[in-house]
Amino acid sequence: MRNIKDDSRTDKDLILLYRQKGELSVLGELYQRYMELVYGVCLKYFKEPERAKDSVMMIFEELVTKLKKHEVENFKSWLYQLAKNHCLMQLRTPKNLKTVEINASFMQSEENVHLNGVLEKEDNLVKLEYCLGKLEEEQRKTIQLFYLEGKCYNEIADITGLDWNKVRSFIQNGRRNLKICMEKEKAGDQ
Repeated sequence: MRNIKDDSRTDKDLILLYRQKGELSVLGELYQRYMELVYGVCLKYFKEPERAKDSVMMIFEELVTKLKKHEVENFKSWLYQLAKNHCLMQLRTPKNLKTVEINASFMQSEENVHLNGVLEKEDNLVKLEYCLGKLEEEQRKTIQLFYLEGKCYNEIADITGLDWNKVRSFIQNGRRNLKICMEKEKAGDQ
């Protein structure tokens, strides 16, 4: 092998020669110029010298095919990106994902979770019904029309004969009073 430092061929010259002849020695000569860069990138990502060295070799193997497929204007920056992508892909592989074993006794069955949700909803509906009964008549009526029957402020004003601003006020106050009542009921359960 001749002395690489005396070689006056540019990266583009070596890429062209490699594409024409497919000689690994030409690719090796080109890669040798940037092996320290590739190693540095790999070491930055893996933090393990041995793994970084292995990746330097794997990246060379990728170059064998990729350099024939891609038009490369600036080999150094293209190789840097190739090395970076290689490292990121290695870090994303399933063998690098950490898993934790979960004790089955900590798990709830789907049926229990569903049943708990149904019971909680039923309990909340009972509390809501109780708290609705605690509201003043106008607040209860406007809340029922707005939330349960889906009526707008104008429709509620027409149905009840109340002023639009009164409807808005009863709904806002009723909602606040319902919330306070529901929170008291929830606190009483605990």
